[in-house]
Amino acid sequence: MSFFKKIFGNSEDATKHEDNLENKSPYNPEVPLPVDEMFIHNFMKNGGKFIYCLNQEEVNENFISILEENDWFEGEALCFEPKLHQLLNVNKISHEEIKNPNFILCSCENLIADEGSILFSSNQFKHLKPNELPINMVVFATASQLVVNKSDGLRIIKNRYIKEYPSNITTIKYFEKAKEEDFLNYGSCHKNLYLLLLEDF
Repeated sequence: MSFFKKIFGNSEDATKHEDNLENKSPYNPEVPLPVDEMFIHNFMKNGGKFIYCLNQEEVNENFISILEENDWFEGEALCFEPKLHQLLNVNKISHEEIKNPNFILCSCENLIADEGSILFSSNQFKHLKPNELPINMVVFATASQLVVNKSDGLRIIKNRYIKEYPSNITTIKYFEKAKEEDFLNYGSCHKNLYLLLLEDF
């Protein structure tokens, strides 16, 4: 069964799942969610826009849909990763000598399930901090980048980059402006973020 169907099923299954969560007895022990379901639940609760893709063709199609939805065709984008430039080039999005980018297109280091956050480094952002990036983000990731928590993500980064360890390691967790400010999200940087998740298992 595919990653997407396993999580969402059809609309009737999704409704039943929501009803079960709402009617769950507080006296029953909590059953931990699988890492993929945990991430998607927390990511969407944080306001992220999740788009599942079975193959590269669906990635391309969904990227075009994002451009259409936001009227970003023939605009400008920030993108520091040459492997993603083709997505911009075929859609006539400028990524060189830009002055006013509509969005940033990037990959990520890992997807953090228990927070619903995304872990980035200087490989995606160079020296820029989240508040220096465009408010709109389109992130390309694969299902194999899912990890349970931030410690797992940092350990993977440590093992992956033995010689050239990246700097500027950060997570982005909030994907919509909080309706009410509280100490938990005080000073945090929210982004309008689309996640294109490619199935690679």
